[in-house]
Amino acid sequence: MWNTQFVVALTVVALAMAVATVFDRRCRRVTDPKGLPGNGMPLLEAAFLAGGPARAVDTALVRMEREGRVVISRAHRVTVTDTAPRDAVETVLITAVGGRTGRDLSVLRASVLGSPNVQRLGDALAARGLLRRPDALRAAWRARRLVVLALVLTVVLGTAATVQWLTGPGRDESTPPFFAFGALAVVAVVHLVVGRPPKSRITPAGERQLRLMHGSSPWRPHEVDREHAALVGAFALDGAAALASSKYRTLREAFDGGGAARPAALVKAGRSARSGGGTDAGAVAAGGAWCGSSDSGGHTGHSGHSGHSGHSGGHSGGHSCGGSSHSCGSSSSCGSSSSCGSGCGGGGCGS
Repeated sequence: MWNTQFVVALTVVALAMAVATVFDRRCRRVTDPKGLPGNGMPLLEAAFLAGGPARAVDTALVRMEREGRVVISRAHRVTVTDTAPRDAVETVLITAVGGRTGRDLSVLRASVLGSPNVQRLGDALAARGLLRRPDALRAAWRARRLVVLALVLTVVLGTAATVQWLTGPGRDESTPPFFAFGALAVVAVVHLVVGRPPKSRITPAGERQLRLMHGSSPWRPHEVDREHAALVGAFALDGAAALASSKYRTLREAFDGGGAARPAALVKAGRSARSGGGTDAGAVAAGGAWCGSSDSGGHTGHSGHSGHSGHSGGHSGGHSCGGSSHSCGSSSSCGSSSSCGSGCGGGGCGS
């Protein structure tokens, strides 16, 4: 009789759908809801939300350049003129630039993306429900594969049971099995369609926050001198497009790739993000990778503020994913020391 085969298929499908539902809800859960921060959102968190870690690093550099604390030459070499950091990300940048000779901009950007001080910006946004954690998002997509496997098993068992029923002696007296297995397969397919995890890292609340900051008047972050606040705020939200004026030509060429080649690490990170589930296009365009740290729950509240300026982060160039390529969806994005920080152990890499 095919009843035993159907019970096996039913049990597997039910368990797979239950697991997928649990991980999908965990992916969408807001751990620390506080409402939208509005125009008072910290500058670097806003940049991270709009364009990922690379945008946050670039925004910090643009702010420092506008305030005269770094010089970016026409050859795209960064030199620090004021070694006093204003926040944790500036601490990493100043240390990474090094001595008087400075450092190439593209190399500098790639070397600091994996710093925990940069990565914690994403953790803070995820805690407020503005971004989805990369590890939870990836886990939801992996759990969805269980439903696919359960569907395949149902089809296989249903086919075998139907063949046995057609060739068996009691075919006329028993119920055809393909109706029951077909109904179960339909249920699994419906779950796959309806319970599809979100693709975008930005949550609906994060999208509302960005729309709010793109309001009718230019956003002026309070951490920037009034003279440069509008420009730096526009760069945080829109990237190099905010440098359209001819007087910002050198900066625009430096940050939109016009004069410096994109580091290979950023290209690999973008390719990996495009091929994996759960990545938004805006973050991919910005380059870089966000690795959700496992201890973010207790350290996200002040990640973007100056209280961490003395936090260790100067060795950003040596951070890597530690070989845990499975957590990133592609070994190409995490194999490089510039793609992920030491916090990668708790999650994957994502833009």
